[in-house]
Amino acid sequence: MAAAPPALSWALPLLAALAGAGGPQSFELPGAPIDNIEVSGGVVLVAGGSCLYELWPELRPHRRVVPAAAGQGCGEPPGMRSNLLLPYEEAGGTRVLLAGWTQKDGTCEVWEQPAYRQRLNRSEVVSCLPDGSTAGVVLQLDGNWYLAVAATYSAGRYGNHLGCEPSQSDEATVITVRSIENLESKEELGIIKRKEEPLHFVDALQWRDHLFFPYYRLKARSGEDMEPPSMAVLRQLRLSEGGLTMQGHVYLDCGCRNLIVSSSLVRQGEQGWWVGVFRHSAKAWNATAVHSHSAKAWNATAVCIFGMEEMKEKACTSTHFMNGKSCEARSIKKLPTLIHSGLVAVYGTLVLNQIVLFLGTDDGQLLKAILNEDMESNCPEVLYEIKEETSIFPKLRLDPVNSNYIYLSSANKVRRIPVANCGRYVSQQECLSAKDPYCGWCSLIRRCTLKENCTRANSINGWYNISRAPEKDLKILLTFPGKNQVAVTASISKILTFCMVKIVKPVEIFYENVVLQSSSCLCNLTTPVITDKDCLILEASLSSSSWNITQTFQLKNCSLCIHKGECASCKRTRVSPATTCQDNCNAAASKEITTAQETEHISIHSIEPLWISTLGKSEITVKGENFTRASGIKLILTGMTGCKPDIIKVRNVLNDTQMTFALPPTRKEAKSICIQANGKKCSPPVTLHYVSPPSCLGITPNTSWISGGRKITTIGRNFNVVDSVIISDDQRSNLTVSRCPGNESQYHYLTPSLGHATEGKVVDMMLKVETTFIPCVKLHYHPDPVFINYQLHTELDPDLELKIYKENDNLNISKTEVEVYLSYMNGAQTKKIWFSVQNITKKPDRSTILCKYKREGTDKIDFSTVKVFVKLGNFEHEVKPTSSHIYLYVLILLPIVVGVIIAAFIVTRYKSKELTRKQSQQLELLEYEIRKEIREGFAELQMDELDVVDSFGTVPFLDYKHFALRTFFPESGGFASIFSEDVPQSRDQTSKDESFNMLHALICNKNFLVTLIHTLEKQKNFSVKDRCLFASFLTIALQTKLVYLTHILEVLTKDLMEQSSNVQPKLLLRRTESVVEKLLTNWMSVCLSGFLRETIGEPFYLLVTTLNQRINKGPVDAITCKALYTLNEDWLLWQVSEFKTVTVNIIFEKIPENESGDACQTIQVNVLDCDTIGQAKEKSLQAFLNKNGFLYGLQLDEIGLELVSEEQQRELLDIDGSSEVMEDGIRKLNTIGHYEISNGATIKVFKKKANTRSDVDYSDEHCHLILPDSEANKDVKGAGHKGKQKFKVKEMYLTKLLSTKVAIHAVVEKLFRSIWSLPNNKAPVAIKYFFDFLDAQAESKKITDPDVVHIWKTNSLPLRFWVNILKNPQFVFDIKKTSHIDGCLSVIAQAFMDAFSLAEQTLGKEAPTNKLLYAKDIPLYKKEVKAYYKAIRDLPPLTTSELEEFLTQESKKHENEFNEKVALIEIYRYIVKYYDEIVSKLERERGFEEVQKQLQQVKALFDEKKKCKWL
Repeated sequence: MAAAPPALSWALPLLAALAGAGGPQSFELPGAPIDNIEVSGGVVLVAGGSCLYELWPELRPHRRVVPAAAGQGCGEPPGMRSNLLLPYEEAGGTRVLLAGWTQKDGTCEVWEQPAYRQRLNRSEVVSCLPDGSTAGVVLQLDGNWYLAVAATYSAGRYGNHLGCEPSQSDEATVITVRSIENLESKEELGIIKRKEEPLHFVDALQWRDHLFFPYYRLKARSGEDMEPPSMAVLRQLRLSEGGLTMQGHVYLDCGCRNLIVSSSLVRQGEQGWWVGVFRHSAKAWNATAVHSHSAKAWNATAVCIFGMEEMKEKACTSTHFMNGKSCEARSIKKLPTLIHSGLVAVYGTLVLNQIVLFLGTDDGQLLKAILNEDMESNCPEVLYEIKEETSIFPKLRLDPVNSNYIYLSSANKVRRIPVANCGRYVSQQECLSAKDPYCGWCSLIRRCTLKENCTRANSINGWYNISRAPEKDLKILLTFPGKNQVAVTASISKILTFCMVKIVKPVEIFYENVVLQSSSCLCNLTTPVITDKDCLILEASLSSSSWNITQTFQLKNCSLCIHKGECASCKRTRVSPATTCQDNCNAAASKEITTAQETEHISIHSIEPLWISTLGKSEITVKGENFTRASGIKLILTGMTGCKPDIIKVRNVLNDTQMTFALPPTRKEAKSICIQANGKKCSPPVTLHYVSPPSCLGITPNTSWISGGRKITTIGRNFNVVDSVIISDDQRSNLTVSRCPGNESQYHYLTPSLGHATEGKVVDMMLKVETTFIPCVKLHYHPDPVFINYQLHTELDPDLELKIYKENDNLNISKTEVEVYLSYMNGAQTKKIWFSVQNITKKPDRSTILCKYKREGTDKIDFSTVKVFVKLGNFEHEVKPTSSHIYLYVLILLPIVVGVIIAAFIVTRYKSKELTRKQSQQLELLEYEIRKEIREGFAELQMDELDVVDSFGTVPFLDYKHFALRTFFPESGGFASIFSEDVPQSRDQTSKDESFNMLHALICNKNFLVTLIHTLEKQKNFSVKDRCLFASFLTIALQTKLVYLTHILEVLTKDLMEQSSNVQPKLLLRRTESVVEKLLTNWMSVCLSGFLRETIGEPFYLLVTTLNQRINKGPVDAITCKALYTLNEDWLLWQVSEFKTVTVNIIFEKIPENESGDACQTIQVNVLDCDTIGQAKEKSLQAFLNKNGFLYGLQLDEIGLELVSEEQQRELLDIDGSSEVMEDGIRKLNTIGHYEISNGATIKVFKKKANTRSDVDYSDEHCHLILPDSEANKDVKGAGHKGKQKFKVKEMYLTKLLSTKVAIHAVVEKLFRSIWSLPNNKAPVAIKYFFDFLDAQAESKKITDPDVVHIWKTNSLPLRFWVNILKNPQFVFDIKKTSHIDGCLSVIAQAFMDAFSLAEQTLGKEAPTNKLLYAKDIPLYKKEVKAYYKAIRDLPPLTTSELEEFLTQESKKHENEFNEKVALIEIYRYIVKYYDEIVSKLERERGFEEVQKQLQQVKALFDEKKKCKWL
């Protein structure tokens, strides 16, 4: 037995990245299409690319299984396909999976889940043909499990065997029963063989004690077989009675369609219904279609439903099988329940005793149809459309855990789609009238929802659906009370407001409001004489005050009933409009069409166009005869079954042979279209294709020269509905371009001229469809090509060779685009010869066009009259020849120029000789210094590496309260301290305080709060600081009501957009000038605090730590804090002298303050010889922390350093008697070098006796590495000091900035990518919600510029939140931020924001260094940011319940964090300050009477408190 396949508990980054690229939750197979899908035991199984993937219900990857047949792994061998997935559960709960693969002669593997341990692997079980069918079902007999499998083991002359042809004895085998223990085929279990023709099996079904296999003959695919498909029925007997036996098969007639493409079984109590999608074979349809513009005709596919019992009873004949007895062939004929142009998948289920069908189409639509008890369909709803319009996989499956979702597979992607879109029904009546069994009215939130989305769905009147609808049993009843009379009544007695009866066939006649009675209506039929052979279709519509209904009836044998009142033989059947009169097959249909054409007064020859977009068409043209003599001309547009046809009156009869109609917009589908006139029958139907608006995928080439005329090819979809291509230029009106021949997926056109443009520019290419302009791609215009000269070679007589030289450009011109001709004079005539362009070669300085011409005959060319022309599209240019005179000029002028240069050189050299001698020594010294510094800087840049801190202990996060207060009040320390006080454990007093409760209730009134904020913002003295404080107080007061706070944020943001839209929408949320902008910052801080702590905290702290380490690696001036290693030029220490590293042994004594420490320990510490004693202390304490993981126990000013030597022990101080004093009295701080401390020296750390600071406060009277005033005095002549440093150039040290950037680059990128990546393909809820909100607002405001939405998102998240965090690590961690660190973080924050900017950076040599440092990284970051924004947009939208659940959890986390009473008091102070203005505003607005009373009560209560000095 083969080795067990690897069962991998995996979470491959590749698949995690691929998951969720579309709108709904999704999973994408890496580089392979989906072969099979099944659900089992709470997981989803997807097969493809030679592998099986186990997914969680929400399509997160869980496990990948490589079958034994695959050998090397996924994708190997190529072409291997899964054709069987059958899960079942054994006794004891063991789950087993049978998986069939086309490899190795059709192997089947038996796996035990969930570990996927292989039990068995046997070949020749399933079909090994690439397109061979396999269908199976697992059944239990006498306690044992068996597999009944039907397969196309041999395709005969219809398939490619690929070396997997079975033995001759097994060639005819089609159905076998095998024990799952060994999967062997045995006669005693049952072997069914076919006769001559190979069969294709679509499905396998088990119904009670019978097995059903729908199939068709393989030759039906090619149109050679018009025989209907069949259903094979087998009796499932006990083994003792002979195993499985063939009962026979029955033909399934679904409107003469001869293929089955998908199948589903619906169980309804004791009844079972088989639902099949039937299709015409292409050849069969084209043979009978009247106007066959496409194989995808409007009625090419249909859904028919057959009863399982009826098929079982009628299955008898064995025409196709050797087994069983021969008997007369039987057929079951059904009218299609649904007709459509391209159905490929069906899944049926029962919901509230109603059959619901989910249907997939070949253009990527998922439809939902609801059937009534008469198996009539409503107008199917489009649940989802795949943007790429790829065909749906034939198998649809419901979510095994939550049946409110269905899995939709297409190409290499499976999506999880909700089964209903209840939110589109806005009222209770609309919700219930839709008759969608999934949807119901949730009384608590007064919305139409799924049951699971209604919080009190199980309570009385909490959630009710169509079972409670008043018209759930509503039907129309027809009676014929008298001659030529019909009475229409409703099954529910109610006063009618409208009644209409319409005869649809054979002639359309309306009867409106004829004798309308209280609960019925009566009308006299004025129909022509109708025979029993006619198919009479009658449509009735009734309306009352609460419902309206339309039903269609097919009347058979009713001529006597209508004309004479004898109705015994009249049959009235409710039918769907599109399935009426479908009894006759091809020959009869053709005959009917012929008869119709003969009896018409008008004749239809053509209808154009027959492909239009879903936007509709303002004009289609119908050509034919006798139009001017006809009356009542109308066009009938019929779509999918159950949907009401559109009846369109003629728009304009142009003449006797032409007329026009205007077609309305509708959804994507192929519809039938016919013309009716003079009350006669409709013309033969023609297929009209409604397709989605065109879309562009690419363009080649993407450039043009300004003169235009270049042929452009655009790749995309549905270009056959494009009216024209528009080139939009900002300086002139739109240009319509001329179209070249193309097809549905390619659009060719010639670029127009931009003659007004002098430089290159970018224009927008748009597709015009009706009145809609669809953005396509951008086209780059470059200046016309510049041709330098040419060389004509005549020595190859009679051939001519021409070389044309042109300047290099970005046009990428090909040789097929260039036309070259030569004109010359032949007497008085001008003659032309056209060259053949051989190739175009490009060199660094120019390009060469090589052309050749083969002369024929004896024509002589006068080369003195030759002119050469180059033509590219509209651009034509004469090229000048290479001039020989220029060489003569060069030869004459060259000696003169050389002589002048030599003379000038001699004179200049003579004059500067003395000056050079005097300056040589200074220059040599300067040159040496510069060379040394630059070489050292270069070497350091190439070789220096920073040992990045990989272990920094526990990250010192601040708790939530302090984090929130520092972000809420960054500059108001007083308020932060008030709220930092612990909240009293007993809050009874507050809860009993009526004033605070009433104020809180008032703030929780949305209308009042929004009005209050708008009123405050209109006050002139309500400053920006007040707005920010008010927003923070409000955030704290509503900390436990985040759902409500989010609603307020939505309303205020929309209001802010209304204010900004009239000025400049791109400025929205850029500044903090309103309450809502600060409120958004606070809201992001609250909602992202968890994400910040869990995901961003560690890389952020690593950056701060690494930056500190890098700064301290080199000299740092103790006075100014400037350092040699920095990111910010303003903090660069460029006056530093040479320095070296000194390694010393630091002895730390045991102290009482450090209980964790051992006895005395010695640590090696690296210091610099230019470090002050204070800096040496800091590095010593840091070394102790790095080694032990805890602090030493004493502060910096509590310890001293003592140099230990054999001679003596000496205390080290920054300032002592030995300190160097400069000429102007400035004292220099002592350093390690000052004390002449060398490598290996021992220094002891001791505790100072008195806890008083011995260090001085350094001022301008002290210096360290630079003089305090050197920056100001360095250019003053004669200013000299004793310790004056060597000449330095600041720019020499700019490499230190770059070396610092390189050292921390990996840490910075890790931080950036942790911010703009989606771990586990999930975005934080707050970010996803707010970005979707901004997208929705842009769409509602019809803002089509994507840059606007990008800027909104950037202003709301990176600018308002992340930059604030990046520049202020003390908001997140318990650390102190130095001014130097602040300067470096500002550079990083600037680079971070540049990554989100849409503006292209054009940096010159004089650009600031903080911009230049990250200039090369920014383009990559920008791509990642755009991908980040797109990934968030493509994630499935959040449901309201998901958002509210998140906000509720966040609210609970922060209960009792803050003293809300303090926040309410501060809010009240603002209310009191502007009380009169607020009351005035409330009085002017309607509906605020009750609010005014509450506000007055609040004020009265607080005034009372004030008297008692409570406030």
